[in-house]
Amino acid sequence: MSSPGGEGELVRARMPADVDAPDKVLYGLTFRQLAILAVAALAGYAGWNGLHTRVPGPVLLGAAVIAGGLVFGLVVGRRDGLALDVWLLSAVRHARSPRALSTTDTTAEIPDWVQAPSSRVSLPAPLTLPAERISDAGEITLAGSTAAIVAASSVNLALRTADEQAAAIATFGRWLNSLSTPTQIVVSAQPVDLRSHASTLAAAAAGMPHPALAAAAGDHARFLEELAERRDPLRRQVLIVTRTSGGERGEHAARRRADGTVRALSGLGVTTRVLDGHAATAALAAAADPYRAPRRGGLAAPDTVITGPAPITFRSPT
Repeated sequence: MSSPGGEGELVRARMPADVDAPDKVLYGLTFRQLAILAVAALAGYAGWNGLHTRVPGPVLLGAAVIAGGLVFGLVVGRRDGLALDVWLLSAVRHARSPRALSTTDTTAEIPDWVQAPSSRVSLPAPLTLPAERISDAGEITLAGSTAAIVAASSVNLALRTADEQAAAIATFGRWLNSLSTPTQIVVSAQPVDLRSHASTLAAAAAGMPHPALAAAAGDHARFLEELAERRDPLRRQVLIVTRTSGGERGEHAARRRADGTVRALSGLGVTTRVLDGHAATAALAAAADPYRAPRRGGLAAPDTVITGPAPITFRSPT
């Protein structure tokens, strides 16, 4: 960003790569690591007092060295970007968790008139989703709070001047400092299906009112076909999930927070809008299955009552 002294002078500021890193308490170790070492030291001290009269000292010393090395590796080791103790705890939790989940109630007892299978079959465990319902206004009901989703476009700071970059960063910083509840920013890239756009454009070219428009539409459709063959274009999607606090009152508190986010980010020059129920459902479905083609926003929300068309009756001629 530019300094107040003049145009074009840049001021560089270092930012930590991991802003969520825990604080170092002593000798470069965190409080959790020190707690593990303290528990291990107390366990070793108790074991030494209880066994030094029964087991030879060299044997106890060798066992203490091996156990101390394992504990030290557990404290300072890392795997897949996680602390080794957290990684092992997650591995144990994953090994004990059920492999199959279902949204239906699988804990109900089998009725007497149903013949139970002779072999024991492992039934899927109940699937508990964090979202309970999605309203037509786009408010997502969670356990103890509500949330709303704001879709935003991106900003290319490289095309801005130094003063414009400083103003944009200051606006974004003010919005971050105004947050008082958990807020999530999700940036994802999704493939663009240019072939369907090309086929739709080619089909619409035949109905153009002027031959020049039809020729231009046909040329653009062929361009899209060639682009789809040469490259895999992606579109970037930015979603901001705003969440209310547990004690916040109001039926539409999440919607108010989403509207406040739209107003706060309007100074960045981005296009923002609050997603309604259909669009929020499509966004959540795309996040749950990113490898499938995006769903249309006109699909019904989970709590929408779907009614079919009136039955057609035929009368015989008299």
